[in-house]
Amino acid sequence: MKEKKDLQKEINEIKSKLTDMHTDLKRYLELTKLNSNESIRSGVHNNFSNVIIGHVMEDIEDGLGSNMVRNCQMHDTCKSTFTGFLQKNASLIKHDNVNESTISKSRLDLQEMKNGAPKKQCDKCFSEVSALFGEQVNLMRSLRIYSTNEEKKNYISSIPEESMVNDILEPLSNMQRLQILKAVSVEAKTFSAFSELTGLRGGNLLFHLQKLLDSGMILQRHERGDYMITEKGYKVLKGISDICLTLEP
Repeated sequence: MKEKKDLQKEINEIKSKLTDMHTDLKRYLELTKLNSNESIRSGVHNNFSNVIIGHVMEDIEDGLGSNMVRNCQMHDTCKSTFTGFLQKNASLIKHDNVNESTISKSRLDLQEMKNGAPKKQCDKCFSEVSALFGEQVNLMRSLRIYSTNEEKKNYISSIPEESMVNDILEPLSNMQRLQILKAVSVEAKTFSAFSELTGLRGGNLLFHLQKLLDSGMILQRHERGDYMITEKGYKVLKGISDICLTLEP
């Protein structure tokens, strides 16, 4: 009977150690993913953008070369102008975000070029340029770097209210909790460091830390260990930072 109890005790201890190892591994992976995310995302975006722009440039050359009016004395001049216009627009694919005003200005520039065209046969060339421009805009839309105000309204209407409030807005509706999240975005912090930062002590500080832990924005490396930001916490904080930048005078 004693041997059976000892065996069960050993099994429980092994299970406990495995659980701790699993938790530590999860936290390590979260930290690794967070630290590498920005550089990876930046590198992937640049490489991916270059590949896409390369294909877009080929489309510009093929489209204008095949569909512009050939027997026109302005052919070479117009092709050079159209190529420059489309290449400039294609370069926007490298951006993280393209404003609607930027696309509107490009549409206006194209319309002004068309209004100044001297001949009726120019319609065919402008039709091809407009089609290529439309394809570029649709590509930006599919890459989620461009959307119209109407499309943004649709995104807004689909925001899940309950989870947004419970998981993001409510946890950050307190100045000390925002201070904590900002602090761990730079480096891992201890309980005592948060106490010094916020002026909170004991249970009061623990209450706020638990709010951020429950929301998944921070995690603790191990019991009584340092606290660190999670990928979710970093994304939320970056979003707040972006909002603040847009509100600057």
